[in-house]
Amino acid sequence: MDYTTIAVTSNGPVRTILLNRPERRNAMTPAMQKELIDAFEHAAASDCRVLILAGAGPAFCAGLDLASLDDAQNETELDHRADAERIARLFLALRELPMPTIAAVHGPAIAGGCGLAMICDFTLATPGAKFGFTEVRIGFVPALVSAFLSLQIGDKRSRDLLLTGRIIDAAEAHNLGLVNEIVPEPRLVSHVMALAEALLANSPQSLAATKELMAAQHKPWLDAAIVAAIESSTDARSTSDFREGVAAFLEKRKPAWSK
Repeated sequence: MDYTTIAVTSNGPVRTILLNRPERRNAMTPAMQKELIDAFEHAAASDCRVLILAGAGPAFCAGLDLASLDDAQNETELDHRADAERIARLFLALRELPMPTIAAVHGPAIAGGCGLAMICDFTLATPGAKFGFTEVRIGFVPALVSAFLSLQIGDKRSRDLLLTGRIIDAAEAHNLGLVNEIVPEPRLVSHVMALAEALLANSPQSLAATKELMAAQHKPWLDAAIVAAIESSTDARSTSDFREGVAAFLEKRKPAWSK
């Protein structure tokens, strides 16, 4: 598959997937989601032993491209469900990779972009990185990310981030458990590579078995949570608040919510 929204490079057993829409702050379109799924699946079937996820330009990933959400308002319920199922497949494909994964985060990692960053086994961030789940600001539901976030930081802290939609800095993300380590920006690449080298010293079979075991411990709960999240996401795309929220964002005005 020829990629147009991501770039994939390999340095021996270390593979880097670069989100490559810097002019849109690497905001995800359906095309990017499909390319990421394909890249993850190819990595799983390859001799890759460490996978790095990074973003081109000043951002890691600004979440979904709201221009594509505007187009989605003319889609059917089946289209909305397919969109939700694709996002679920994207997150699960990343979570279920057999090799260790590292997110190198600089700049914003918002909504689905924050989901990509936190699902990686290791999340390294620069001091200027920003994180948040802003879906409620546009009348959407942070459905798929909510399941993975609850596993990461628990119910109470998840409710804080999901219901307020607030943006947090790298220090707070580290305190909450979303970030493993804060690294000065000039050293981010070298630090990520040093971590990759340390992981390469370990048994690849043991690493894969450990990841599989840890995933299995949460699988029944996560499977049920994802089914519920797909339903919630599908329903949310048909609401008047969603239509108003996306329109207000694109028109750069304050939304007028329904009562």
